[in-house]
Amino acid sequence: MVRDVFTPQRLMALSGYMGVAHVRYPTAGTPADSEAQPFYVNSPYGIVMGHNGNLTNDAELRHFLDYDAHRHINTDSDSELLLNIFANNLQKTGKFRINEQDIFSAVQSLYKECKGAYAVTAMLAGFGIIGFRDPHGIRPLVFGRRKSLTSNGYDYMFASESVVLDALDFKDIEDVLPGEVIIVSRHAVTRRRLVVEERITPCIFEYVYFARRDSSIDGIPLLYSLLEMGVILARNVSQVLVV
Repeated sequence: MVRDVFTPQRLMALSGYMGVAHVRYPTAGTPADSEAQPFYVNSPYGIVMGHNGNLTNDAELRHFLDYDAHRHINTDSDSELLLNIFANNLQKTGKFRINEQDIFSAVQSLYKECKGAYAVTAMLAGFGIIGFRDPHGIRPLVFGRRKSLTSNGYDYMFASESVVLDALDFKDIEDVLPGEVIIVSRHAVTRRRLVVEERITPCIFEYVYFARRDSSIDGIPLLYSLLEMGVILARNVSQVLVV
């Protein structure tokens, strides 16, 4: 479907050197066009965000954004809540222009405020692309680079699955760690792991349903993980069945 919509001719017509795309159906809110991602807020700094996951304290966040932060929420999507929490944290800097440390601080606060699963890519107008993952690593996020096709530097990309980067000839593919933030600006790649949880709890649905069989999640080839799950399941079944 993506290939049918975003043909080479349409892609060549797009301007700019950064972008955020989202192709997954919503798991919270409604399937209305108004809830199609990525979401955008003009203030502060012009932020676009795509989110894979589900927040578990959305009612609390919605109340905070309305009564305390005074930010208007247009939809029932928890992704819009996540975006506005991030935007509100950045706005607290009061700066005309922000830097990497301001972004790290904003995500650090977000980690304390937002509960649940989230793998996020965001774009700040004129600044760069950001990727971060919830502290428990529930949803996957990978990062890679390739030699640029138009300059002497590198192209960088975040995606939910490693196979996307493989198909586009990206190299040095690695997982964004749970609780880690990676910032790609026009001048540098800066990364920092802000939270280290003792317990990492990846979503099993990513392995058995969402991800393609030739992908890799958290350094584990998906096909191998499925085969190992099958072996463990068969072993457990054999212990309770009498043949």
